[in-house]
Amino acid sequence: MVSGRFFKRTVRDVHWEGRTALVRVDFNVPLRGPRVMDDTRILAALPTIRYLMAGGARVVLTSHLGRPGGKRTMSMSLRPLVPVLEKALGLPVAFATDAVGPRAKRVVDELRAGDVALVENTRFYPEEERNDTTFARALAGLADTFVEDAFGAVHRAHASTVGVTAHLPSVAGLLLEREVLALERLLEPEAPFVAIVGGAKISDKLSVMEQLLGRVQRLLVGGGMANTLLAALGYDMGRSLVEAEQIPAAERLIAEAKRRGVELQLPIDLVVANFFLEQADHRVVQVEQVPPNWLALDIGPLTVERFAQALADARTVFWNGPLGVAEWPNFAEGTAGVARAVAASPGFTVVGGGDSIAALRRLDLASQIQHLSTGGGASLEFLEGRPLPGIACLEDR
Repeated sequence: MVSGRFFKRTVRDVHWEGRTALVRVDFNVPLRGPRVMDDTRILAALPTIRYLMAGGARVVLTSHLGRPGGKRTMSMSLRPLVPVLEKALGLPVAFATDAVGPRAKRVVDELRAGDVALVENTRFYPEEERNDTTFARALAGLADTFVEDAFGAVHRAHASTVGVTAHLPSVAGLLLEREVLALERLLEPEAPFVAIVGGAKISDKLSVMEQLLGRVQRLLVGGGMANTLLAALGYDMGRSLVEAEQIPAAERLIAEAKRRGVELQLPIDLVVANFFLEQADHRVVQVEQVPPNWLALDIGPLTVERFAQALADARTVFWNGPLGVAEWPNFAEGTAGVARAVAASPGFTVVGGGDSIAALRRLDLASQIQHLSTGGGASLEFLEGRPLPGIACLEDR
C-alpha cells in the first residue's frame, strides 16, 4: 500500500452521476501490427475508468500513441486497443475515428451512463504538442469534467494534458494519485536507500543520478551508461557505447558520490560481443579486459551477485532502466538477475521504465514489486524535482 496525502483534487471529490468525463490516459503501448504487445498501461488505467463508470459517468478516453508527427498514421491508431479494453472491462467500447470534431462528438453523444468511448490518437493533430488553445477547447467540448490519469505524459505541456484544464474543472485520477504518493516516498526514503539506474546513455539520466546522490546510500549503475563512467575511471571500453563528451560530467558524478559517502557501484565484469548483433559471439570478461573492437552489452554474473548483495538489506529501492540489451536473450541475464534481486528485497520497491517492468513480467515477478511506475521520463523528472505541468494545472485541494 502507498500511504500519504495527495495535494490535488481527485475523482473521489466529484459526484459523477450525469457527468461526462474526459480522461487523459497513457495508452502509448507497443504494437506489432494490430496486436498490443504489452497491456501494462491499459490495465493501470482500469481503476479510474471503473470508478467513473460505477459513479454513473459517461467516460471518454483520450491518449497519444507513438510519434506520428501531427499526421494521421494508421500504424499508430488507437483502434487496436479497443478489443483489449473491451476484454478488460467486460463491455463494449465505442471508438471515434477522430479525436475532436463532429464524428468524435457524435460517438460521445450516443454514450449512456457507465459507457466508455475511446477517441483517436491526439498526436494525429499537430496542435496537440503545440498546446494549441483551439484544439484544447475542442477536446474539452467533448465533456464537462477533465480527469488527468496519464502519469507518463504529465511532464509534457500538451493540449490534452494541460490545455484542456483551462476549459474544464480538472482533477486527478487514481493512477496519477498512486504514482505521486509512491514517488514521494523516494524523496524522504527509509535507509538504506538503493537506486539502480540503467539504460543506454548517461546523458539521459545524469540529472536524476545527481539528485539521487543526495538521498541514496548506494547507487548501482549498469547498461550502456556505465561504460561512460568506466571510461572516466580509465578503463578501455573497446567499441562499447561511450559518450566521450560526457566524461567530464561522469568524473564529477564519481567525485560527488565519494564526497557524499555514497557507495557508487559499477560493473566489475561484463558480457561483451564482437558485433552489435543478437547472435554475435560473446563472452564474460573482467572490466579491465574488454578486448579491442568488442562491445559491452550486459553486466556479468559477478556484478549481478554484487548488486544483489547491495539490495539484500535495502529498505527503499528504485530501479529504472535495463542493465544490458535485455531484448536479446544472450544479453538479458544481467537485467533478469537484478530483477530477481529487486523482487527479493525486503524494502519498499519502485520500478519504472518499460524494459525494467517487462523483465519483471517475463519472470513473473511483477506482483512482488510495491509500485510499478507507468511513467519512465515523468518519474525521473519528478525525482529531479522538476515541476510537472500536467499535475501543476489540476485543482488544489
